Amino acid sequence: MARLQIVSTVPRCVVDPRKVTNMSNKYFILRGKEPVLVDLMEWARWFETADRVVAKSIVHSTTVSTVFLGLNHRFVSGRPLLFETMVFGGSLDREQWRCSTWEEAEKQHGAACAAVQSSSGHHKL
Repeated sequence: MARLQIVSTVPRCVVDPRKVTNMSNKYFILRGKEPVLVDLMEWARWFETADRVVAKSIVHSTTVSTVFLGLNHRFVSGRPLLFETMVFGGSLDREQWRCSTWEEAEKQHGAACAAVQSSSGHHKL
């Protein structure tokens, strides 16, 4: 029996998130650290095995996680929101922030860790 090969009909393009507007319901994968717009099938294949973690830190007993979402979480015009930092535990439990680029996500993660550190009442030695 012949194996069915799915061929993408949507051309790939690297997307500059600073220049994109109204991209809700679009699928993105990462090529290195750059978001790339793809069709649903290519996104699904990539998403199954992709390492989407930008950073994960434990500050005292609180976890800060930053990941690539793969879907645009902005549902109005503006830059696509493709990365999310979320806090699990502590006084900032379930707080979240979203941004458009890997570089912003790294900065956002650092800021979230600093916020958790400040809110915990602990001080670095």
